[in-house]
Amino acid sequence: MSSVLLVDDDRVQQLAISKMLLISGFNIIVAKDGIEALEKVYCYCPMLVILDIVLPKMNGYEVCRRLKKNKETQSIPVIMFSAKSEEIDFYWGSKQGADAYVSKLCHPQLLIDTVNQLLQPLRMMSRAKDTEM
Repeated sequence: MSSVLLVDDDRVQQLAISKMLLISGFNIIVAKDGIEALEKVYCYCPMLVILDIVLPKMNGYEVCRRLKKNKETQSIPVIMFSAKSEEIDFYWGSKQGADAYVSKLCHPQLLIDTVNQLLQPLRMMSRAKDTEM
């Protein structure tokens, strides 16, 4: 089962998104701020990170930038998931290295579809390694 790190400081959002991801078959790791997100990435090695932008201690842009600059974590797909939905927000997310940007105002299935789309190549590589053994 794939583990996903969900980073959001809003407890209601955490619960709603976690439930949706659990139903879709993912293990969920939760962080409430940017510092905790980085700690949990190094501790749990999630297959994907869903990252809000407006966070305490370190914003999502900085978290994404740090993950993508580090050789150990740069291959982890990052989805920026925020209520900020202006064109400039999408632009800044991509400039930090985000693999996708999904607005919190979207239909919930779009988030699940994006997670599955980004994890599909990783799952295929994992299956290929399993058949080699």
